[in-house]
Amino acid sequence: MAGYISDKDALLARLRRIEGQVRGLQRQVENETYCIDVLTQVSATTKALQSVALLLLDDHLGHCLAHATDPEDRDRKVTEASEAIARMVRS
Repeated sequence: MAGYISDKDALLARLRRIEGQVRGLQRQVENETYCIDVLTQVSATTKALQSVALLLLDDHLGHCLAHATDPEDRDRKVTEASEAIARMVRS
């Protein structure tokens, strides 16, 4: 079971809002909106996605990692989390 299952509805609501933000970006480009306004919306969308990523990472650490009783499984989950953090930092 995924660690975020208890937050699934809230997570889906956030993702739907982000989807709306992306559609808004498409409309802005179609309407040739001023570049800075588009960039502002890109920044807001990026932050919203980062917020979702942090929620998922927190749930992974609090649920998946915390419930890993086998040392090899725990090590694998720590490595997964570390790699996910590295990808987030690089992006």
